[in-house]
Amino acid sequence: MNVTDLLSILPLLVVAVASVVMMLSAVWGDQRSTAAGWTALGLAIALATLPLASGVSPREVTPLLRLDHYALFYLGLILAAGLAVAALSAGYLTRKGLPQREFHVLLLLAILGSAVLVASSHFASFFLGLELLSVSLYALIAYPRTDRRPLEAGVKYLVLAGASSAFLLFGMALTYAETGTMEFARIGTVLSGGKLTTAYTLTGLGLMLTGIGFKLAVVPFHMWTPDVYEGAPAPVTAFVATVSKGAMFALLLRYFAQANAYGYGSLTLALGVIAAASMLAGNLLALMQDNVKRILAYSSIAHLGYLLVAFLAAGQTAAEAVTFYLVAYFVTMVGAFGVITVLSTGERDADRMEDYRSLFWRRPDMACTFTAMLLSLAGIPLTAGFVGKFFVLSAGVGSALWVLVFILVVGSAIGLFYYLRIVVAMFTPAGEEVVEAVGPSVAVLTPVGGLVLAVLTLLLLWFGIYPAPLIRMIQTAVASLV
Repeated sequence: MNVTDLLSILPLLVVAVASVVMMLSAVWGDQRSTAAGWTALGLAIALATLPLASGVSPREVTPLLRLDHYALFYLGLILAAGLAVAALSAGYLTRKGLPQREFHVLLLLAILGSAVLVASSHFASFFLGLELLSVSLYALIAYPRTDRRPLEAGVKYLVLAGASSAFLLFGMALTYAETGTMEFARIGTVLSGGKLTTAYTLTGLGLMLTGIGFKLAVVPFHMWTPDVYEGAPAPVTAFVATVSKGAMFALLLRYFAQANAYGYGSLTLALGVIAAASMLAGNLLALMQDNVKRILAYSSIAHLGYLLVAFLAAGQTAAEAVTFYLVAYFVTMVGAFGVITVLSTGERDADRMEDYRSLFWRRPDMACTFTAMLLSLAGIPLTAGFVGKFFVLSAGVGSALWVLVFILVVGSAIGLFYYLRIVVAMFTPAGEEVVEAVGPSVAVLTPVGGLVLAVLTLLLLWFGIYPAPLIRMIQTAVASLV
C-alpha cells in the first residue's frame, strides 16, 4: 500500500481513528459532555477529506475496496447522515440520562461499517463491513438497557440478523465454489461464460438475496422492522432507516452492475415480486397503525419497494434514479425521526399519535418541519420526495415495467392517506376534549437540534425546487459504476 492508496481511503481512516480515540477517552476521565462534539468533529474531518480522496480516484485498494466517485458519493451521504444523527442524539441522551461516550463509539463503528460496504468490491470486505455495522446496531438498538422495549427490539434484531448473515455467508460460499473468486468484477467475467443457470449459482444468489433482503427489510423479510423501529431509541431508528439500508442498497447496485447479475431472469423476477409485495404490504399495513414509529417503519418497507422498481430498470438511468431517491429518502427520514427525537422526553419517545394532536398550536416549528417531511415521503411537488419518485417512475416506464409502475402509483395514493392522518392531527385546533401530550409540550429544542432540522428542511425544499446541481453530481458518480 502506498501514499496514494492511503489518500484514497483517508475518510475511512479518519472515522476509524475517531472511534479509537473515543474508546481511549474512557481512561481520560468523564467525557460525557463532549462526546457528541468529538464525534461531530471526526465526521466533519472525514467529510473534509473527501476531495483529497476524489483527487486520486478511481483507486483499487487491494482487491477488497474500490474507491471511485460512486463510493465517495455514498460515503459523503453516509457521513453527513451520521453527523446529523450524532448532533440530534446529544440532547436525546441527556434527557434520557444515558452515557454518551459509549453511544458515540458504537455510532462511529456503525458508520465505519457502512463506509466499508459502499466501497466493497469483494465478498470479504462486504461481509466484514456488514458485520461491523450489524454488531454495532445490536448494541445501539438496546442501548437503554434498563428499558424493556429497547432490549426486546435488540434481541429480535440480533437473532434475525444472525440468521440472515448465515444465509448470506452460505450464499457467498456457493458462489465462490462455482466461480473460484470472491471479487465482484471477476465473478461477472466468469459467469458471462455461460454459467448463469447452474444449481450452485442460482442457489448461492438466492441465499444471498435472503440475507440482503433482511437488511433492506423488504417483504417477506420485513417482520422485524416495526418492532425494532418502535423499540429502538429515536436517533438509532433514524440511523437504521437511512444509513444501514442505504449502504446495503449501494452495495447491491454495485454487485449487480459488476457481477452481471441482471442476466439472471429468475433473480430479476424474484426481485420484481418482492418489489410489488413490499409496496402493497408496506402501505396497507401502515394504514392500520396508530404508532408514528410503526407507520414510518411500514412506510420504509414501501419505499424500498419503490427503489427496487428503479433498480430493476438497470442501466445508468436506473442508477441515477436509485441514487437520487436515496438522497431524498435520507434527508426526509432523518428529518422525520429528528422531530421525534427532539420531541421525546426522558420518560418515553414521542411516538404516539396523541403526542402530535394539535402540535401546531403548541410547537408550530416542529409541526411545520414534520409536515414537510411527511409531504416529501408522500411525493408532493416542491419536495425532494416528488423529484425522487418522478425519477423512479421514469426509470420504470423507460424499461416497460408496467405492472410495477401501476402498483407504485396505487401504493403512493394509499401512502398519502396515512401521512395526511398525522398532518391533520397536528393541525387540529386544540379543544377541551384534547388532552395535551406530555412529550411535545415539555421537550426543549436545543440550538444544535434546531439547526439540524432547519438544514434538513432547507435541503428538502432545495432538492425539490432546484435539483440540477445534485443531479449532475449523481451523474458523475454513477458513471464510474455503469
